[in-house]
Amino acid sequence: MNILAEELNRTLSDSVAYGFLSPIGRRMYFPKGIVAQSDEAKEKAKRYNATVGLATRNGQPFYLRDIYSAFREGAFKPSDIFSYAPGGGDKALRSLWRDMMIKKNPHLSGKKFSLPLVTGGLTHAISMTAELFVGEGDEIVCPDLFWDNYDLIFTDLIGAKAVTFPFYGKDGGFNVEGMKEALLSVKGDHARIILNFPNNPTGYTPSVEERRKIVDAVVSVAESGKKVLVLSDDAYFGLFFEDETEKESLFSYFADAHENIFAVKGDAATKEEMVWGFRVGFLTYASKGFTDAHLDALTKKTLGAIRCTVSNCDRPGQSLIVSAMRNGRHYEEDKEVIFTEMKKRYEIVRGAVERHADDKVLTPYPFNSGYFMAFNTNGHDAEELRTYLLDKYQIGAINIMGRTLRLAYCSVEPEGLDEVVDTVYRAAGELWS
Repeated sequence: MNILAEELNRTLSDSVAYGFLSPIGRRMYFPKGIVAQSDEAKEKAKRYNATVGLATRNGQPFYLRDIYSAFREGAFKPSDIFSYAPGGGDKALRSLWRDMMIKKNPHLSGKKFSLPLVTGGLTHAISMTAELFVGEGDEIVCPDLFWDNYDLIFTDLIGAKAVTFPFYGKDGGFNVEGMKEALLSVKGDHARIILNFPNNPTGYTPSVEERRKIVDAVVSVAESGKKVLVLSDDAYFGLFFEDETEKESLFSYFADAHENIFAVKGDAATKEEMVWGFRVGFLTYASKGFTDAHLDALTKKTLGAIRCTVSNCDRPGQSLIVSAMRNGRHYEEDKEVIFTEMKKRYEIVRGAVERHADDKVLTPYPFNSGYFMAFNTNGHDAEELRTYLLDKYQIGAINIMGRTLRLAYCSVEPEGLDEVVDTVYRAAGELWS
């Protein structure tokens, strides 16, 4: 094992994170190689800097005029577009994102957590978390309604074993008791769980009261002696449409909930800043027992994981986001307009579903947030319904695990939503009634 990895492991050895390190996580480190030496040269090489494989002239990268001219003249220097970004991301963006996290999550104020690291989208953040903190054969707890990429990442890539529990409890809300039982069932003294709110595929976020129960349940598991890694997948964060819905990330509450809880937050500019194709995500760590040295060691291990996969993340995207956050004339206005539009679509779909309350062929899952709503097909084949909708009515929907049909109302114009919902019920009735 590399001596740098051994040093980081020693630093983490008295932290809750240490026991979660996978074999890859234990071996990972940030090398004092080209990137580290280049960073040092930026500070000291005042005459000539012959370190970075980046072709420059007069201190700026070379570029193709056909590409650079696509940007508004004077908006960005060539280095803002064509240079490599730092391995952990643009420092200005990381600081701005941290400040915005606290603004959106007031319970984070005054708490110790790492400066967010920029990743190549939220999928990359989750994948790195899996590689660093989940090993082959480890169990990971997840509600039984989840984004299908979790299977690919945790089961197929890592070789972990999923421990699922029913997403909804008997009262129709989030199944807190099922979650707690699943955590306690995990073999050994380390349990891992991933929670995604607003949820994909259901479009559900717990209420404030449910959030309290979720946190209390995980804390009680931690107090029993079991260490718990809680990964908050905040892909659709901020799209909360009902007053009683919890508006903060679970990370805000787990960040200092207990010394046996290791909180990880994966989020992204993808939906929060409406830049789906930029692939700019973030990864943040916290625990009640973490010191600055612990956070620094986790950061360096993550930097190593970034270095050996994507090397660094999208530079133009980061520069554009920084510019919008700092100087955007319409930044807040446009975000509010888009939120209002998504809430309008949500309300149309909710109304359409409620008109079919007496139709038992499909059962809509409770939903209150995000981009989606979904139907329980009540034992029928969701794939059969999906293909029937596509072939007969030219309507696209998603089959989830053969028992759930997901509608992404975010991508349908408001005037078409009633028809979409009505047609889904009609098609299900034609197939199964």
